[in-house]
Amino acid sequence: MSSQKPEAPNREISTVLAALRSGTPGAAEALFPLVYTQLRKIAGSYFRGQSPEHTLQPTAVVHEAFLRLVRQSADAFLDRAHFIAVAALAMRQILVEHARGRSAAKRGGGAPQLSLQHPCVERQSAASGGMPDPVDILALETALSRLQALAPRQARVVELQYFGGLTAEETAAVLGVSKSLVEKEWRRARAYLKSELAGTAVPGADDGP
Repeated sequence: MSSQKPEAPNREISTVLAALRSGTPGAAEALFPLVYTQLRKIAGSYFRGQSPEHTLQPTAVVHEAFLRLVRQSADAFLDRAHFIAVAALAMRQILVEHARGRSAAKRGGGAPQLSLQHPCVERQSAASGGMPDPVDILALETALSRLQALAPRQARVVELQYFGGLTAEETAAVLGVSKSLVEKEWRRARAYLKSELAGTAVPGADDGP
């Protein structure tokens, strides 16, 4: 698959997604170069600070995530933001699977570290304080699972903004809520994850409006 084409306008991507949903031959091949730039940017941000011996590379994660999606859920994508969000979750699953495999191979140790300094999230959240960086990706997965049980919408906001690299506006559109609510939920989720990753107790997250 080629990766030379720059990021395409939303309308062009939506047109190709419609073709993919209808089963048009060649639609998947046409989609990949249109979304590659953003997917590669997201994947690359996860790998900042990784050790040189890390065996999984951003390009491989992008390709594997894309192939999983077009094979399993080709009819489910509504627009660019929705596709990027689902693709980012697929990349998260791939990273976690890889980390678990490495940890098991090393008899319970050595899970890779993941940078939390995602450029999109950091631009929106610079005033709210940083989380530990880097963190063990399995520790982050555990913390997100706990957040999912306490406050599903906050967990979804984290998935879309951090793992998906979506803006607050795009996240709001995917969730069908206001931008201000997304920003509030991100602040709450960020505080919860920061405490979980630091090993300090905080009250349960509030998923109310």
